[in-house]
Amino acid sequence: MSRMDTTRKIAVVRGAPGAVVQELFRSLATGWQPSVRLAGVLAEDHGLPDRFCSAGYLRSLTDDERWPIFQDLGPGTDACHLTGDGAALAASAVRKDIAAGCDLVILSKFGKLEAAGGGLRDAFCAAIETGVPVLTTVGRPQADAWRALAGGLCVTLPAEADRIEEWWQSVRPGSGR
Repeated sequence: MSRMDTTRKIAVVRGAPGAVVQELFRSLATGWQPSVRLAGVLAEDHGLPDRFCSAGYLRSLTDDERWPIFQDLGPGTDACHLTGDGAALAASAVRKDIAAGCDLVILSKFGKLEAAGGGLRDAFCAAIETGVPVLTTVGRPQADAWRALAGGLCVTLPAEADRIEEWWQSVRPGSGR
């Protein structure tokens, strides 16, 4: 295994479907708590049958609050029902959690809403500005917008728990690096 780049406090996970990455993040977060002060949100499915779009909810890692990021357009529609209102509320809550102090921010995804300047973008900016490590994933169509925001501050990791754990150990507060 190659030596981890310890100067990059943002890890972008790639190489697996979104639901798989969210479950990986959820599993890691469960293992890290309560010894790691986490802030952030993870995506959850809406659970509605026969829907084209998978946008569902964002759930807080701090207090389990849940915000909808979809509008139910009914079964059979081929339109994506992603809406930014819930994501903006989630971003505001995450910014407060970052300001209160945390060791790691996990943000479900930098996607369409964030690339357009909304969604969780303010939470990403707050984490970057405070220098707190961030774990996330980035939609391929949003790669250019992500580079404009994060520049060279990030490292790309495969969707493998051991590689993410290695990164976390290299950037966690008190790691000496």
